[in-house]
Amino acid sequence: MKPFAQASVAEVFSRYPAEVREKLVHLRELIFRTARSIPSVGPIEETLKWGQPSYLTAETKSGSTIRINALKSKPGTYALYFHCQTNLIETFKKNIGLLFSMKVTVH
Repeated sequence: MKPFAQASVAEVFSRYPAEVREKLVHLRELIFRTARSIPSVGPIEETLKWGQPSYLTAETKSGSTIRINALKSKPGTYALYFHCQTNLIETFKKNIGLLFSMKVTVH
């Protein structure tokens, strides 16, 4: 597992229930691995936004921030959040189909 650069992010992960933490750690690793496979993305910065682990391309500004978190309303589940005006929803539908549920939240 990639070490946490910020203690505050590690602390958030440590508070997740074990079964969700394992899934979120896997998702975190997938974010870093995918970014490494696309040179134009550049390094990923891991931080907290709204108290949630967040991943952004601060150096290249080549992408949209991705956030991950456990869902308090549905114990044992987790979510991947990103800006709705990206093409990520269409990309996910095309590449992975209906392996997960999607919900659009407007603030």
